[in-house]
Amino acid sequence: MRRAEREAAYVEFATTRRDQLRRIAYGMCGDWHRADDLVQTALVRLYVAWPRVVRSGTEEAYVRKILLNAAIDESRRVVRRERPTDELPEVVAPSGVSVEDRSSLVEALQQLPAQQRATVLLRHWLGLSVAEAAAELGISEGTVKSHTSRGLTALRGHLEETSEV
Repeated sequence: MRRAEREAAYVEFATTRRDQLRRIAYGMCGDWHRADDLVQTALVRLYVAWPRVVRSGTEEAYVRKILLNAAIDESRRVVRRERPTDELPEVVAPSGVSVEDRSSLVEALQQLPAQQRATVLLRHWLGLSVAEAAAELGISEGTVKSHTSRGLTALRGHLEETSEV
């Protein structure tokens, strides 16, 4: 594959996956601006590795792995970015889900440790199997199951607390 063809394939891949990657990143960090930064980081890293990744046919898994690793790295940073105190409402809420419910879910996701959050998102947001999630995160299937179970239990607990208030 020539350079121009590789670049065209990368641009097409990045353009068609950007929104999905942004939603995954938002699920990991809870902030649309940080999600945009994470997606940008992931796409830059993917571009650097594109010739090797496209030959192996693992573009989809590779970019999600980069994105999840970037989100985990971001959550570990000691220095936190300035956070606005007022939140702007989202223009469009997903059908069937109230803005309050969506906010509660995002808040609950942010309370989870990074690995639990990643496994819950991969398994229940993206619908990956246990084996696929394990491969993407580089952990065993048993670890995926335990992180997912603990994450879902913690989410239920947090959501029950907020609904009682």
